[in-house]
Amino acid sequence: MGVAYSVGEVDHLYTFFVEWTPDIYNKGQKKRCKSCYLKKKNDPSTLKEKDLTAASKHLSKPASKKKTAKNWEIITVKESKRRLSLCSSVESEVDENEYEEGDEEFPVLSDQSQLLNEFQLQKLAAHMPARTQGYPWNLVYSTAIHGSSLKTLYRNMAGLDSPVLLVIKDIHKKVFGAFSSDPFKVSKYCYGTGETFLFSFNPDFQHYTWSGENSYFVSGNWDSLQIGGGGGGFALWLDADLYHGASFSCPTFHNAPLSTDEDFIVQDVEVWTVQN
Repeated sequence: MGVAYSVGEVDHLYTFFVEWTPDIYNKGQKKRCKSCYLKKKNDPSTLKEKDLTAASKHLSKPASKKKTAKNWEIITVKESKRRLSLCSSVESEVDENEYEEGDEEFPVLSDQSQLLNEFQLQKLAAHMPARTQGYPWNLVYSTAIHGSSLKTLYRNMAGLDSPVLLVIKDIHKKVFGAFSSDPFKVSKYCYGTGETFLFSFNPDFQHYTWSGENSYFVSGNWDSLQIGGGGGGFALWLDADLYHGASFSCPTFHNAPLSTDEDFIVQDVEVWTVQN
């Protein structure tokens, strides 16, 4: 069934198509003067917004018997800009989500860790400072390779100028440790920055950042290595043989004890560095 149009509607549609597609509708016709197309503002035959709406409704109806008919509509310039802006916003959001997913890449290790699984590695990598992101982790010290000696641990870090990750496993199979902004060394004074933090897996991940209460981040001598302090006990303490250890709550990190017992026996130790 066809669609019936009034004479006024046909005239309006024809005027609209002539104005917007003169290269099609002016073929074979004499060139008309501009006055034929320019209407006065108060002229009732001028194509107004309501006429555009009516034309859009008629033209958007597909012909019932023509399978090849195309569905299209007439929209204003303002609506066109709005739709383009919406598309750009959606594309930008998709790109941003892809970028965020790309940021969660699995860290690259120079050697396989004997103490950390994939879940634990990803948790730790997500909490490390931005300056360490995207760089490989290199194994600096391991009791399984280098033996149990704090002196060897210090010696392996001589000349190193990058943050380190200390990982400890006690005899109860609990994994915990600390990220230090500076490599471990013998020093009369405490060193490090607020990037230093503590962690434990019990089995849920616990993360303790700097409280700002004091700056007792790391200190070391030939007899022991200490991390955190100021309240009568260290957040983490290891002896010269890397066999006995201790962990207490302290003001530096406001942490809970990291090990199962405040005094613990070390099973294994690994120290990783993230060099940029």
